Amino acid sequence: MPDPTQLPLRELIRRGADFLERKGIPDAATVCELLAARLCQCKRIELHRSLDAPLSEPRVDAMRRGIQRVAGGEPVQYVLGQWDFRHLTLKCDRRALIPRPETEGLVELVLKSPQLNGNPKPLVVDVGTGTGCVILSIAQEHPGGVYVGLDISPDALALAGENAKLTGLEDKVMFAESDGCGEFEPASVDILVSNPPYIPSATVDALDPWIRDHEPRLALDGGADGLNFYRSFLMDAIMVLKSGGAVFFEIGDDQSQALRDMMEEHGLEEVRILKDLAGRDRYATGVMAG
Repeated sequence: MPDPTQLPLRELIRRGADFLERKGIPDAATVCELLAARLCQCKRIELHRSLDAPLSEPRVDAMRRGIQRVAGGEPVQYVLGQWDFRHLTLKCDRRALIPRPETEGLVELVLKSPQLNGNPKPLVVDVGTGTGCVILSIAQEHPGGVYVGLDISPDALALAGENAKLTGLEDKVMFAESDGCGEFEPASVDILVSNPPYIPSATVDALDPWIRDHEPRLALDGGADGLNFYRSFLMDAIMVLKSGGAVFFEIGDDQSQALRDMMEEHGLEEVRILKDLAGRDRYATGVMAG
């Protein structure tokens, strides 16, 4: 059998992908390419430059360990220890949810909002900040505001703080432990944004094991109907939002009518349900009445 340290990288990727496919891991080739790019210290799109060269023995061993971890059900993002989100590369581990493309769309909505762009120094609060991906991205792409990330989990807040330092935004974003946003002064906040736990409890139990067994349940489980967070959050939101301030939620794709009703019952106006790039209902926004 050929020495794996003498095989070109493309063959190691192929063998690794075959192994992961046999283990039932989706997107096995992509996973192996991501692991290889991390070891080669390049972006996946640049990997073609190294495909015909053998890896050193330590790198072959590291790739083998990474493949074994993924085969055991661990998300590749946690194996890599980092993940790209919009223009940032963030530290990523079990302390918080993996940043996902749908949440990039949530950031885009905030960045295009009049509440952000029509205000010289808006106060933007991200509730359930996790890795910090949302509030760090907004702060990077729209400097000049006051940016706060809140989370109930001390572990998630520690990770968000590490990401703030990693991205050079530690002086731009403040993180604090809080269950909700009710500690702000009444009518003081311009924008509330949140990607909260919105998956019904029974559905969490049925998720793929690489999600269910590795990502923090606190950030996934939204209670019996997935709406527990929104119920408690909106009671605080209407107190702390300025007149004309706005709330931006990520939601489950079957929760749009429930969120619309709930937001309107709390007095929010201009309630909109917006779709993600896959065409699913994914975001709910509303404006505080004047």
